Amino acid sequence: MAIQPIDKFCENLNPRVKAAVHAASVGSTNARAQILKKAYPADSGEKLRALANAIRSSGWTENLETAYESLERNGVKVLFAKDAAEARSMIYEIAAKRSAKNVVKVKSMTTEEIELNSFLISKGIDVVETDLGELIIQLDGDKPSHIVKPAIHRRRDDIAKSFEKFGIAAYDDNPEHITLNARKYLRKKYFNADIVVSGANYILAREGTVVLATNEGNARFSMAGAKTHIAIAGFEKTIPSARELAVFLNLLARSATGQNYTVYTDFVSGPGTAKNSPEEMFVIFLDNGRSRILGSEFADILKCMRCGACMNRCPVFRLVSGHAYRTVYPGPLGIVLSPLLAGGDIDKLADLPKACTLCGACADVCPAKIPLPDLVLKLRDTLKRNGAKVPNDINFLPWSLLASSPKIWRLVIPLNKIANFLPLKFARFGTLGRWIKSRTLPKLRGGEFRKWLKKNGR
Repeated sequence: MAIQPIDKFCENLNPRVKAAVHAASVGSTNARAQILKKAYPADSGEKLRALANAIRSSGWTENLETAYESLERNGVKVLFAKDAAEARSMIYEIAAKRSAKNVVKVKSMTTEEIELNSFLISKGIDVVETDLGELIIQLDGDKPSHIVKPAIHRRRDDIAKSFEKFGIAAYDDNPEHITLNARKYLRKKYFNADIVVSGANYILAREGTVVLATNEGNARFSMAGAKTHIAIAGFEKTIPSARELAVFLNLLARSATGQNYTVYTDFVSGPGTAKNSPEEMFVIFLDNGRSRILGSEFADILKCMRCGACMNRCPVFRLVSGHAYRTVYPGPLGIVLSPLLAGGDIDKLADLPKACTLCGACADVCPAKIPLPDLVLKLRDTLKRNGAKVPNDINFLPWSLLASSPKIWRLVIPLNKIANFLPLKFARFGTLGRWIKSRTLPKLRGGEFRKWLKKNGR
């Protein structure tokens, strides 16, 4: 019997990778808990999460319209892309008109979503990731395993080997030296850059400002050399104003990396006038299925801050790593968002919502209070009703008939004692075989509670 893709991936996953992902995820979760407890005693942290959710619960259209007007007023050229292909074409057209050959990138999951790097490289444009984690991934043609820490699955000796292989530096696995070597390599790229491409953590509608939160200063370095800045973001990144931004910045870094704030928070309000700043700026608002999600029962997923707290806390993610999800967005976020973004290809990702224990840990740590387990259940139901096929899917129709009839239930439950005499330990195939391979079934005592209740109940 076929097993689900995530299970297959996990079976063959390198133990070193499992250990690295687990350690980093647990460390981030513990750091988040400690810093939030210190910053917000009692229940004030929960009130802040509730406020963040409330801010993102309305005003989507108004925020976007206001942002458009404010950005244009600030000298920013605003574009709208209906899908990934259109967004890629827009960026390439901007580059081609300026005969740009060198692009530096600030970390952006949206550019990962539209597969921008490979597209521009195929057009003869040199593209370099300036975030250290993203650079490590790019060198080896790898994919991010985490939305905040893309190289969470890599160890320092692996990174040192990659740096040596690609001529960045001689083998040296000292973390400080790895960082310094990357810095030296990137300096040359900054100076030669024609265009800088970034995402946007937030876009302030009233002010017409793009907010970038980073820890390495690479956003500022990238903008110092390039003459054109292109920021691309989903329209859900717009928030009313700088006043509301304070709520999100107080939650973002604490949830993502266990810091009070990111080291650098940049506010970009249009092209610069200084010598070392972009002379023109574009903002591309990406739809790519978002408007469809906004009009559905899954709209809550668009409130995501992209902090990664849900995947850090998820027991499944800790075991299988981000690559097991086969999409840009892994973990609890990905098992909801990725199938929804897939549109007509949603059936290809129908197994992802099954990669969840429904333990609720993700909802407990989500700074935007997104009800992730509820969305997972809704998506499972939607896919089931649409007839999507999932490997190793169990048919619960007999169970639903049994559980929905009190008379049949009372009749059948005492009979489950028969299972105590079946040689289940010899089952080595199918769903049951995989289940008992790592579990011990308790002794079944069907009907005993009803006997007790009939005797002692009132």
